[in-house]
Amino acid sequence: MTIISTDISKAIELLNNEDVVAIPTETVYGLAGNIYSEKAIRKIFQVKQRPFFNPLIVHIDSIEKIDGIVSEFPEQAKMLAAAFWPGALTLVLKKKPNIPDLITAGKNTVAVRVPNHPTTLSLLQKLSFPLAAPSANPFGSISPTSSVHVNNYFKNTIPMVLEGGACKNGIESTIIGFENNEAVLYRLGSISIEEIENVIGKLKVKNKKEIAPNAPGMLARHYAPKTGTYLVKDAEKFIKDYTDKKIGVLRFSNEMNSLNCMHLEVLSRKGDLKEAASNLYAALHRLDNLNLDMIVAELFPNIGLGKSINDRLVRATKNE
Repeated sequence: MTIISTDISKAIELLNNEDVVAIPTETVYGLAGNIYSEKAIRKIFQVKQRPFFNPLIVHIDSIEKIDGIVSEFPEQAKMLAAAFWPGALTLVLKKKPNIPDLITAGKNTVAVRVPNHPTTLSLLQKLSFPLAAPSANPFGSISPTSSVHVNNYFKNTIPMVLEGGACKNGIESTIIGFENNEAVLYRLGSISIEEIENVIGKLKVKNKKEIAPNAPGMLARHYAPKTGTYLVKDAEKFIKDYTDKKIGVLRFSNEMNSLNCMHLEVLSRKGDLKEAASNLYAALHRLDNLNLDMIVAELFPNIGLGKSINDRLVRATKNE
């Protein structure tokens, strides 16, 4: 039986005993285990049904702890860490030999970040090891932004969800790596490309890789509802052809007066992309639980966090 609790001491006990615990972050809930425990890390992969070729992100509580994780810390990486940690930025850097290959999918690099959530920072400060914590959902499914989402996925499969409220940012961290001393964006996320480029200048984008991905979130099919989902420019126009279907619509800021729309999710009535990103996964969870025939998502403005939202929607609707 999974317990949902704010009891950090219980989470510490479980993690020290090589078990896994779902933890809150400002992005999404993660399924966490001791990076040095093969038993715990294998359980993460098993519970998520995640392929071993997909690396995990290591979570630490402060920039000072990075010395125990990475062998190289390039100047641009230091600038980004100073600007955004604690926060929704993951850096992919050369790893130290003590970081297990199971975490890094056999690569010589490791993904690492300092999350910006008081509960999880407090937990990390009380542990003697960092935590690996991919999103607490079955591989490829909609990411969880509440303890209820996690429990719906994994009740009776994991011992505990550490309660931390709704995730503030609502989509995963932005992932930046370095190739030939050049910063490369591997995953769009809660920090926009524009914000990153304000700190270090122009970024190379390389956020799709099916074989041996450099970082999480690079696969074409990901973040996907069970319900057949379509991504379109104009939802009202699209659903006119489906009068016999139960349809849910997800859009940015506008209401809709279509009889064809059984349920509408508007992510930000004031047109705020940050608010829309925060609400994205919770809205997809609600739509996916309505036994609809289809979900129709409308493209967002392709600026700032709109790029990150569109990235998630493209991957959620791939091959539909």
